[in-house]
Amino acid sequence: MDHIFIRDFRLPTLIGFHRRERAVPQTVRFDIEIGIANAAVFTSDKVADCIDYDKVTTRIREVASGHVNLVETLAERVARLVLEEFGAASVKVSIAKLGILKDVGLVGVTIERRRT
Repeated sequence: MDHIFIRDFRLPTLIGFHRRERAVPQTVRFDIEIGIANAAVFTSDKVADCIDYDKVTTRIREVASGHVNLVETLAERVARLVLEEFGAASVKVSIAKLGILKDVGLVGVTIERRRT
Protein backbone atom coordinates (compact mmCIF):
# COMPACT_ATOMS: atom_id res chain seq x y z
CA MET A 1 0.00 0.00 0.00
CA ASP A 2 1.14 3.52 -0.78
CA HIS A 3 1.28 6.12 1.98
CA ILE A 4 1.69 9.79 2.57
CA PHE A 5 3.38 10.70 5.82
CA ILE A 6 3.53 13.49 8.33
CA ARG A 7 6.57 13.24 10.58
CA ASP A 8 7.79 15.16 13.58
CA PHE A 9 4.61 17.24 13.84
CA ARG A 10 4.83 18.88 17.25
CA LEU A 11 2.02 20.46 19.22
CA PRO A 12 1.65 21.81 22.72
CA THR A 13 -1.32 20.13 24.38
CA LEU A 14 -2.80 19.34 27.76
CA ILE A 15 -2.27 15.61 28.13
CA GLY A 16 -1.85 13.41 31.15
CA PHE A 17 -3.62 12.49 34.35
CA HIS A 18 -1.18 14.02 36.85
CA ARG A 19 -2.22 17.37 38.36
CA ARG A 20 0.65 19.26 36.71
CA GLU A 21 -0.19 17.73 33.30
CA ARG A 22 -3.74 19.07 33.55
CA ALA A 23 -2.47 22.64 33.93
CA VAL A 24 0.78 22.88 31.96
CA PRO A 25 0.86 22.14 28.22
CA GLN A 26 3.38 19.57 27.02
CA THR A 27 4.79 19.16 23.56
CA VAL A 28 3.72 15.95 21.88
CA ARG A 29 5.14 14.61 18.65
CA PHE A 30 2.99 13.01 15.96
CA ASP A 31 4.24 10.68 13.23
CA ILE A 32 1.47 9.61 10.89
CA GLU A 33 1.35 7.32 7.85
CA ILE A 34 -1.84 7.54 5.80
CA GLY A 35 -2.75 4.77 3.39
CA ILE A 36 -3.83 6.21 0.05
CA ALA A 37 -7.21 4.87 -1.02
CA ASN A 38 -7.41 6.76 -4.33
CA ALA A 39 -4.63 5.59 -6.67
CA ALA A 40 -5.79 8.13 -9.27
CA VAL A 41 -3.64 10.74 -7.54
CA PHE A 42 -0.51 9.18 -9.03
CA THR A 43 -1.58 9.89 -12.59
CA SER A 44 -4.13 12.71 -12.36
CA ASP A 45 -1.93 15.34 -10.69
CA LYS A 46 -5.14 16.77 -9.18
CA VAL A 47 -5.29 18.00 -5.61
CA ALA A 48 -8.89 16.77 -5.45
CA ASP A 49 -7.59 13.19 -5.74
CA CYS A 50 -5.20 13.43 -2.79
CA ILE A 51 -5.39 13.70 0.97
CA ASP A 52 -4.46 17.27 1.84
CA TYR A 53 -1.92 17.03 4.66
CA ASP A 54 -2.39 20.72 5.48
CA LYS A 55 -6.04 19.99 6.23
CA VAL A 56 -5.08 16.87 8.18
CA THR A 57 -2.71 18.83 10.44
CA THR A 58 -5.32 21.56 10.92
CA ARG A 59 -7.84 18.97 12.10
CA ILE A 60 -5.27 17.35 14.39
CA ARG A 61 -4.62 20.75 15.98
CA GLU A 62 -8.35 21.03 16.65
CA VAL A 63 -8.63 17.51 18.09
CA ALA A 64 -5.57 18.06 20.31
CA SER A 65 -6.78 21.42 21.63
CA GLY A 66 -8.67 19.97 24.62
CA HIS A 67 -7.36 17.93 27.55
CA VAL A 68 -7.02 14.14 27.39
CA ASN A 69 -5.63 11.82 30.03
CA LEU A 70 -3.89 9.31 27.77
CA VAL A 71 -1.81 9.38 24.59
CA GLU A 72 -3.74 6.25 23.59
CA THR A 73 -6.99 8.23 23.59
CA LEU A 74 -5.51 11.00 21.47
CA ALA A 75 -4.02 8.48 19.03
CA GLU A 76 -7.41 6.80 18.59
CA ARG A 77 -9.12 10.15 17.95
CA VAL A 78 -6.54 11.10 15.34
CA ALA A 79 -6.78 7.70 13.63
CA ARG A 80 -10.56 7.90 13.52
CA LEU A 81 -10.58 11.39 11.99
CA VAL A 82 -8.06 10.43 9.28
CA LEU A 83 -10.11 7.38 8.30
CA GLU A 84 -13.55 8.96 8.54
CA GLU A 85 -12.98 12.55 7.41
CA PHE A 86 -10.25 12.03 4.84
CA GLY A 87 -11.22 8.63 3.46
CA ALA A 88 -7.84 7.01 4.08
CA ALA A 89 -7.55 3.27 3.52
CA SER A 90 -5.45 2.91 6.66
CA VAL A 91 -3.55 4.97 9.17
CA LYS A 92 -0.63 4.47 11.51
CA VAL A 93 -0.42 7.04 14.31
CA SER A 94 2.50 7.43 16.69
CA ILE A 95 2.25 9.99 19.47
CA ALA A 96 5.05 10.66 21.94
CA LYS A 97 5.49 12.89 24.94
CA LEU A 98 8.92 14.49 24.86
CA GLY A 99 11.33 14.35 27.80
CA ILE A 100 8.83 13.55 30.55
CA LEU A 101 10.89 10.79 32.18
CA LYS A 102 14.44 11.13 33.41
CA ASP A 103 16.93 9.76 30.88
CA VAL A 104 14.15 9.01 28.34
CA GLY A 105 13.70 11.06 25.18
CA LEU A 106 10.23 9.86 24.19
CA VAL A 107 7.37 7.85 25.62
CA GLY A 108 4.24 7.15 23.65
CA VAL A 109 2.13 4.79 21.61
CA THR A 110 1.74 3.59 18.03
CA ILE A 111 -1.58 2.33 16.69
CA GLU A 112 -2.67 1.11 13.26
CA ARG A 113 -6.24 1.18 11.97
CA ARG A 114 -7.91 0.24 8.68
CA ARG A 115 -11.13 1.49 7.18
CA THR A 116 -13.90 -1.07 7.53
